[in-house]
Amino acid sequence: MTLQNDLILRTLRGEKTERKPVWMMRQAGRILPEYRAVREQLKDFIELVKTPERAAEVTIQPVDILKVDAAIIFSDILVIPEAMGLPYEMQEKRGPWFPQTIHNQADINKLHIADAEADLGYVLQAIRVTKKELHNRVPLIGFAGAPWTIFAYMVEGSGSKTFSKAKAMLYREPQLAHNLLDKITQSTIQYLKGQIAAGADLVQIFDSWAGILSPDTYQEFSLRYIAQICEAITEVPVIVFAKGAFFARREMGKLPCAAIGLDWTMDIRETREMIGNQKVMQGNLDPCLLYAPDEVLVAETQKMLETFGDKHIVNLGHGVYPDVDFRKVQLFIETVKNWKF
Repeated sequence: MTLQNDLILRTLRGEKTERKPVWMMRQAGRILPEYRAVREQLKDFIELVKTPERAAEVTIQPVDILKVDAAIIFSDILVIPEAMGLPYEMQEKRGPWFPQTIHNQADINKLHIADAEADLGYVLQAIRVTKKELHNRVPLIGFAGAPWTIFAYMVEGSGSKTFSKAKAMLYREPQLAHNLLDKITQSTIQYLKGQIAAGADLVQIFDSWAGILSPDTYQEFSLRYIAQICEAITEVPVIVFAKGAFFARREMGKLPCAAIGLDWTMDIRETREMIGNQKVMQGNLDPCLLYAPDEVLVAETQKMLETFGDKHIVNLGHGVYPDVDFRKVQLFIETVKNWKF
């Protein structure tokens, strides 16, 4: 079946389009009253992720309400460590927390390479339900966390400003770190292939903690594993978003992926010079501009659209913040749709 709106896929193929496609990271979430209504009916965030029909419902909400050009499956990057044998909890006001963490090779040996259907079937089923309910209106984005970001949580045990335990392992026991990263990478490839088989039209890799590593460390312990994933995923386009990795943009331009996501600290023109004209770029409005007066938000959005030129998927430079006024999000999307090349 042909998609009614394939703007994002045509852009990723390098085709000329009538306008730029727009979607937002964390578009299915607390900015929408409809999402909050669903969330209140369930015990916690993890239950929502693991209930395919409800996950599909909140995935589709931004398509119906915000009229974005793509849906992204409602899930979490931390389903991978759980699927490998390291369960997590999502604690109110604290975020993700792992009761057990990885310290040594014995801990790594207890983990298994995740099987997409056996260990993550609830995500795949959510994708199948979503595809059916979308009725080919827009593409569906699948996703996974980059191996370094997943590693950081598995070793640290929670979010952190420094991830000093995780980084200490890179320096003290680099081979141990590579052993864990390799297992995460293999699991992630299996997972993304499962998502694609279930119906994902494209996938995004999120490296949320890229920016806390030095350039050389990032090359060794993150980028090489992202490259392995990109090389393995040949069925659909891949977008790589590495927050804070301004120092690795030139190297990211060499990745075998279709698009590079930019955060708001990355200069658009400078990045284009670094990565060349072959790749599509995605981003990169500062999410805090959604707090600005209407005229400022419109002006800054138009400036971003102009500066990127073509080969651009419009997005924020990170996820939309949960307390943003829903009307501002609508204004941002309308501004993109009304802008002409």
